[in-house]
Amino acid sequence: MRKAPLTYVVLALAAVAAMLAVGSCKSQYELMLESNDVPAKYKMAFELFDAGKYNKAASMFESLKIAVRGTVQDDTVQYYTAYSHYCFGDMEAAEQAFSSFIGSFPRSPFVDKARFMYLDCLYLNTYRYELDQTPTYRALGAINEYLIDYPDNEYTSNCHAMIADLEERLDRKEYESARLYYTIEDYKAAHYALKLVLKEDADNIYREDIMYYTVMAAYKYAANSVEARQRDRYITFTDEYFTFVSEFPESSYRKELDALAAKVQNILNKKQ
Repeated sequence: MRKAPLTYVVLALAAVAAMLAVGSCKSQYELMLESNDVPAKYKMAFELFDAGKYNKAASMFESLKIAVRGTVQDDTVQYYTAYSHYCFGDMEAAEQAFSSFIGSFPRSPFVDKARFMYLDCLYLNTYRYELDQTPTYRALGAINEYLIDYPDNEYTSNCHAMIADLEERLDRKEYESARLYYTIEDYKAAHYALKLVLKEDADNIYREDIMYYTVMAAYKYAANSVEARQRDRYITFTDEYFTFVSEFPESSYRKELDALAAKVQNILNKKQ
């Protein structure tokens, strides 16, 4: 039999050595992640969590799920999988993991906190007011359901703070969307849209600003109208002005609007 050339032998040995070197370079964490030693993995998962290495802790807890299924450690592993994702800042993974935990372990001692953490994930996954607010409505619905079940616990004040922030975001979106017509100088559409915001949500926290722009839109719509239509439209402005000052007599907008009202009154007097 012909012997393999020495060069091939050397290359083969080098390849084997390289593979052994790669294997020997694996960290203790990587080796434990692949291990079947459940107690050791469980211990390391908490050591990683306590050390603030949340991404690695999440992976270690995740690798334990099948091994501890049906045991007393099952809910602990699933809860800390979710909690590790949360602490690492992966809110989407945390939201899914908390949702799964709540559904699987409704009587776990961790469930009260898990339900709140799930809400916090929903809250943190919402967007700025100018973007899609579907996640905001979803978060609000879940928070309100939580408050029905837990009307007074350690997380109640947090929930109310979330609601206030989310509702402010929705109010601002409605306000800014209507005001956009004013910005682009479509004053007729602005007047209609701004009034519609308050018709649908009288308690909008931007009520004063909305009413101010309603008055201003009425004025500019009248001022830019043909003369034959101005009188009626200035009267509409005057009505909006008196509605505003009766509700906000001390408004910072008052001086500006008073000046416009006096100007319009002079115009109307001349048109009589």
